[in-house]
Amino acid sequence: MNARLLQSRLAAAALTRRELIRFIRQPSRVAASIGTPVLLWLFIASGMSRSFMMPGDAGEHVSYGSYLLPGVVTMTILFSTIFAAISLIQDRQEGFLQSVLVSPIPAWAIVASKVLGGAAVATLQAIILLLAAPFIGLEPSFLGLLGAVIASALTSIAVVGLGLAAAWWIDSTAGFHGVMNMLLMPMWLLSGALFPVQGSTPWLRAIVTANPLHWCHSAIAGSLGVPIAIAPISAWLGTIGFALAMFALASVVIGLRRS
Repeated sequence: MNARLLQSRLAAAALTRRELIRFIRQPSRVAASIGTPVLLWLFIASGMSRSFMMPGDAGEHVSYGSYLLPGVVTMTILFSTIFAAISLIQDRQEGFLQSVLVSPIPAWAIVASKVLGGAAVATLQAIILLLAAPFIGLEPSFLGLLGAVIASALTSIAVVGLGLAAAWWIDSTAGFHGVMNMLLMPMWLLSGALFPVQGSTPWLRAIVTANPLHWCHSAIAGSLGVPIAIAPISAWLGTIGFALAMFALASVVIGLRRS
């Protein structure tokens, strides 16, 4: 049993390394994942910075550029993890996935390799944006920045797991893009990334509160000192639960399709 577990871990590590090498050889993924959210942040934040001010946790005011940073981080994670999940479709088309499926590697090891590789890349890109926090009016502590990084990593794991579960059933990259955009963009828009939830209508606030991406966004925002609509402990528990559930979903889906 121990030998088999060690073999599975070594296989997952090797496949994760392959995912990271693939990313290094595709620098366009960095531009595509970070470029659009950053442009959105610059244009919207600069255009609305004077018209959007809200109270912060200590009675000060938070500019719209500061408020928008966690949402931009979340969007960057979404874009990056979509590319990570697309690699599963590419592996299937190139025949590499078939060789992995006939091996004795368990489903969780396959999922772990994809999740760890995709989440590592997405988290690294999120860190690049999080480092801008002190320059736009936010003053998070070291523990606050660390919390935002951990929340970003958990969000990456959750979205990669969701993407893998979808990519396992979709044969084309175009179809996958359409499905994920239809699913993830409404989740992002209803996460509180653009506007605070506190002023929304009751029915919309109920939808936002039930949105798993809202928990992830709140965990990131709360760590940076941006006001959030739910209790921090609820945001963290929801984010952790979302990550575990999506990893389990991807493992179950891949396990069923193998059998």
